[in-house]
Amino acid sequence: ARKRLKPVQTVVAWRGRAEWDQVMVGLYCGDSRLQQGALDRVSAWKSRYGPKMPLAVDCTAELIRCKVLDSSGRLKSHELILSYGLALVRFVNLITERKQKVVNIPLRQLAKEVDIPVWVVDLRHELTHGKLPRLALCRKGCDVVLDWLRKMYWNRQLGNNLCEEDEDEDNREEQEEMEANAELDHDAWE
Repeated sequence: ARKRLKPVQTVVAWRGRAEWDQVMVGLYCGDSRLQQGALDRVSAWKSRYGPKMPLAVDCTAELIRCKVLDSSGRLKSHELILSYGLALVRFVNLITERKQKVVNIPLRQLAKEVDIPVWVVDLRHELTHGKLPRLALCRKGCDVVLDWLRKMYWNRQLGNNLCEEDEDEDNREEQEEMEANAELDHDAWE
């Protein structure tokens, strides 16, 4: 007689899909109070899940924590740069280290492979080895990375087809605009 295989069950730190969705919305809502509530929930997940916490959740939480601190007005400019800087350095290091092979591959190449803008890797390099960048650049880097995490991780976890359709429409419009500009350039050359 054949034995029926039981479906593999995975233990996670969140109660269910509704809690996951609520935290994702809270993190990305832009309201500091709601973001703080979502950060508290992620901290609870981390205490339950420990080292098994998904890197993307951890990185998102750290970057949102920087934005909440920034909006509070409690930190000085250089403290914010250090806070954003640490979160950005951790993001680039943690996301790219999974792609590292036995041979060291340059971070810029790894970033291209996972569609992280190269300038974010350059920002990480400046934060790690050079003169600290301006706060505005750190804020922009945080926004770009949060957007990347939303598209590459959170939306995929949710199976958010609505966001994907919007992105497809945006990509189509962008492609049409590029084609129109290419035609104009071609006409100008002729």
